Amino acid sequence: MEINLSYRIIEVVDFDPIWKKSFESEKIALLNAIGSNLVKIEHIGSTSVIGLIAKPVIDILVEVVNLESLDASKNDLETLKYIVKGENGIVGRRYFQKGGNQRRYHVHAFKTGNFNLVRYRAFKEYLIAHPIIASEYGQIKKKAVLNCENDINLYMAQKNDFIQKYVKLAIEWYGN
Repeated sequence: MEINLSYRIIEVVDFDPIWKKSFESEKIALLNAIGSNLVKIEHIGSTSVIGLIAKPVIDILVEVVNLESLDASKNDLETLKYIVKGENGIVGRRYFQKGGNQRRYHVHAFKTGNFNLVRYRAFKEYLIAHPIIASEYGQIKKKAVLNCENDINLYMAQKNDFIQKYVKLAIEWYGN
C-alpha cells in the first residue's frame, strides 16, 4: 500500500507524557513480532525527550542480531499495520511506518554494531543533557513547520544544519 504524502499534515506539538506509554505498548507488540532476533528496543527521537516540542510520531530504535531474519519477520510487522520501507535512504537500516498519512510510529532497525545505533542514541541523550539546546531545536522545528507548507522534505531541510551540527557534537560527547 503506497501512501499519498500530499495529504500529510506536518505539525509539531508540545511534549505529551502519553508518548512514553504509547512507546511501551508498541514495544511489546514489536518484541512479539521480532522475537529472538531482537537485541534492544528503545524510544528515540523528540518524543523521547521530556519537554521537547515534537511531531507526534513515536520513533523507535530496534537493534537486531540479523537483518535477514528481520526481513523474514515482514508478515508479522505487516500484521501490526506497519508498512515495510526497506532501507529508505540509510544503508543498513530497515525502516517501517505505521499510521497512514498521519502516522504515529517510525521504526528504525539496525544490526548490532551499526554506527547509526550510536548516532541515534547519542543525539537523544545529548538533547536530554542539554535542555537549552533541546529548546533551540524545538524553536527551529516550530519555524520549519510554519515555512514548509506540509512538505516533509522542506521541513527536514530546514532542520538539517542544526541536526548535523549537534549530532556530531553529541557523538563526541556520548563517547566520553
